[in-house]
Amino acid sequence: MSEKKVSHTKWMKRAIFLASLGKNTTSPNPQVGAVILDRNGNLISEGFHYKAGMPHAEAMAFNNLKKDASGGSIYINLEPCCHQGRTPPCVDRVISSGIKKVFISIEDPDTRVAGKGIKLLKEAGIQVHLGLCKKESLDLNKAFIHRNITKKAFGVLKWAMSIDGRIALKNGKSKWITNQESRSLVHSFRAEFDAIIIGGNTLRRDNPLLTSRGSKNPEPLRVVFTKSLDLPSKSNLWDCKKAKTLVIYDSSTANEKYLTRIPKCVEVKKVSSDNPELISKILAKRGCNKVLWECGPKLATAAIQFNCIQETIAFIAPKILGGENSMNPFGDFEFEEMNEIIKLSYSQFSLIENDICVKSSLKN
Repeated sequence: MSEKKVSHTKWMKRAIFLASLGKNTTSPNPQVGAVILDRNGNLISEGFHYKAGMPHAEAMAFNNLKKDASGGSIYINLEPCCHQGRTPPCVDRVISSGIKKVFISIEDPDTRVAGKGIKLLKEAGIQVHLGLCKKESLDLNKAFIHRNITKKAFGVLKWAMSIDGRIALKNGKSKWITNQESRSLVHSFRAEFDAIIIGGNTLRRDNPLLTSRGSKNPEPLRVVFTKSLDLPSKSNLWDCKKAKTLVIYDSSTANEKYLTRIPKCVEVKKVSSDNPELISKILAKRGCNKVLWECGPKLATAAIQFNCIQETIAFIAPKILGGENSMNPFGDFEFEEMNEIIKLSYSQFSLIENDICVKSSLKN
């Protein structure tokens, strides 16, 4: 690898690192970092996007300039925007700066940008280099990219089970399968998500709080999907001071007389069927890039069947629950051949005291 190549990679990796500083706070926007060098290759500014409505990475970097950027270069992990949103177009700022070279890792999948920003830069006579550290940039913004391409939120399914694959006894009792350390880790995991989804059965059985316990502010949106609307009149999720709650119900099966049980502070939305894809699309439209499914077996099975799940997190405890009627993480997929089964890839394993945490991606 040449010295110039090494240098370019170094600065793009710096931009990607800066972008990661906005983790958990940028939705519905992507994570973006920017690094500006002068005409001699010296670092003169950098910035990153922290939160929607605040300056984009390029704007922050230009605001932090220590000297004139004319004739210099800028490294950005995502194509700069070229549309007027809550902040001005970044492309205009780059062009007016006098910068001569722009290094962009990946194109922005947002249809308002999607190559248009690069086109404007080239038309302004600026050299544009695309594709540096592409893999790292795709991974960093995989949820944002997925939402823009599929119009569905990037879904992660989480469950806890015994070593014999049970998530609860046949009477529904499950407290506690995993240890305290694993449960605390789940609270911190939740800070990575824009919304957390459960089904009506989970609400009735567990009365969960579904918060990050203060690791994220504001807390993720708490979403309950119900086919019946037969939800308890008292619930931790009805306390909207802790976090916002959204109830989505299947209007084809629900008894709407139960709506009176739901407090006014809780948002309610109806959908036409029990297809979980409708939930994912609603949340994507609200700007949720990444959502956590903490639901029971029926909803988990349907969510996988309708491609709402891209990754899984399983906590496995060294306990045996036994019993043919004990609850499994999933329902029947009705597979008849081994080539039909769901395969996972890129698994990561970690030990949480005596529990095992397995993170995996679903194969496309």
